[in-house]
Amino acid sequence: MALPAWLQPRYRKNTYLFIYYLIQFCGHSWIFTNMTVRFFSFGEDSMVDTFYAIGLVMRVCQSISLLELLHICVGIEPNHLFPRFLQLTERIIILFVVITSQEEVQEKYVVCVLFIFWNLLDMVRYTYSMLSVIGISYAILTWFSQTLWMPIYPLCVLAEAFAIYQSLPYFESFGTYSTKLPFDLSIYFPYVLKIYLMMLFIGMYYTYSHLYSERRDILGVFPFKKKKM
Repeated sequence: MALPAWLQPRYRKNTYLFIYYLIQFCGHSWIFTNMTVRFFSFGEDSMVDTFYAIGLVMRVCQSISLLELLHICVGIEPNHLFPRFLQLTERIIILFVVITSQEEVQEKYVVCVLFIFWNLLDMVRYTYSMLSVIGISYAILTWFSQTLWMPIYPLCVLAEAFAIYQSLPYFESFGTYSTKLPFDLSIYFPYVLKIYLMMLFIGMYYTYSHLYSERRDILGVFPFKKKKM
């Protein structure tokens, strides 16, 4: 006897993914709408306290996004683990280590810029994923979700690098995360950030190449080949 549709593993998996994508879409949409309303209401002054106004919701959304690594590992989300790991790691480090730990950095304009870029990408991505799970596909949405990242993602990395650069003086002054180890060893965290700054661009190249290959496969766009004479 066949199981009812709602008891079938595929149905339960799709239901779970739909709810997950819906929650993320609502969270990022709320953030983006809040930022937009605040900007038109208070102008540039709203950019200074962006983190205080929406930082908590942003941290919740980014923390929940770590579930996507589990989704890939258990096979309920068709994606490659390492590129997704790099993307999530970038945001977690910038948001929790660089911005949250330094109150002075939270007031910088770059935080507002980063949040705009992140939420633009995520609103489109989660909308596309949410509809795909329930079998709904729109050509324009598919193209948009596979194209928006091309100009936005490099800008995200540049903004992340700038946030690290602006945070360095504060890590040097306050000694945050710098610690002494046994045997006269020590960890000077600004050096760690400088090393990560270089790795950030290496990771961007890898991720960009992966996303471009994925875009080509999904949209069926292949490099132009010259005809033989």
